[in-house]
Amino acid sequence: MTNKQDSNYFTELAAINVGEHIERKGQFSYLSWPFAVAQLRQFDASATWEVMRFDGLPYLATDYGTFVEVAVTVRGITLSQIHPVLDSRNKPLQAPSVFDINTSIQRCLVKAIALHGLGLYIYAGEDLPVTSEEPRAEDKAPVSSTTRKSRTPPSAVTPIHSGKGITTAQMAQIEQLLDETGSDRNKLLAYFGCETLAEITPADFPRVIRSLEKRRAA
Repeated sequence: MTNKQDSNYFTELAAINVGEHIERKGQFSYLSWPFAVAQLRQFDASATWEVMRFDGLPYLATDYGTFVEVAVTVRGITLSQIHPVLDSRNKPLQAPSVFDINTSIQRCLVKAIALHGLGLYIYAGEDLPVTSEEPRAEDKAPVSSTTRKSRTPPSAVTPIHSGKGITTAQMAQIEQLLDETGSDRNKLLAYFGCETLAEITPADFPRVIRSLEKRRAA
């Protein structure tokens, strides 16, 4: 018989708000790996992870780049994640150093943990366009506040986390980036289906920051 708690462990981990433990490097956001490991072990003290070996080495070198793989086991369920070794701009490294490989292993560990639910929503917007792009013709028509609240952008991903809004510190961070980039606040809020910064969810916060930081780096 399957234990009800075990069958729902993904939902429990996915409901944890990790917004205040996101680290940033350049224009990209990452979940702190010590925080991810600590949360995982508090949730399941028997949880384990393994860095996969390729001919005895903790990485696989190919003509297309170097890759690492980490497998994480939670409550008897093992899920693995493959991650390329990247530089600070998220570009593949053809001749990575041991530091580069170790850094990618830690990123891979966090993503493997995310497969079990913890912080998964951080990666929901990795393929979203930068908000500074020109709107499509069909998006240029006036939108009432009622319509804006109910319309879901075609590329948006339904957040897993359904907790409270972002913190005051997180709103201040968005304010600062809006000022630095000269971004249109109303367009940003409309894209995420909000009328004020306070309505931005913890799930959407990393995506907002990522889009603004991409514009700042452009």
